[in-house]
Amino acid sequence: MIAVTVLMVVIVATLVVGTALRTRSGKVRAVGVDAPAGPHELDPALATAGVGDGVPVVLHFSAPWCGPCAAVRRVVVQVLERAPRPAREVELDFDENPVLARTLGVLSLPTTFVFDGDGRERFRASGVPTAEDLRTALASL
Repeated sequence: MIAVTVLMVVIVATLVVGTALRTRSGKVRAVGVDAPAGPHELDPALATAGVGDGVPVVLHFSAPWCGPCAAVRRVVVQVLERAPRPAREVELDFDENPVLARTLGVLSLPTTFVFDGDGRERFRASGVPTAEDLRTALASL
């Protein structure tokens, strides 16, 4: 009887954790909103990728083996084609940029970041973001 009870507790806990993770997937979350407005130090790898040169950047990590990453590409292109202000897309291969991925805290693919023109991370999404969420994030910059 104890084994059945333990099994039921494990199943319920797994369902709760899975549901919590699924509800967060693809949600664009604000990051660094309370960051000071003055100068800051930009990671050289981000600067090399084109972040921080005065134009907002949508940076997303992907990999050839990642199925949902193609959906992120489509969403980003769709949003940037209709963006009222110019913004740039940067796609980085997770396998070729592990140090930058670790620095930015990428734990799963796809992961999308929105940087302002100064190179500050303002938004992030793990999973496939909706076009409307991404559009709203870019409009606030």
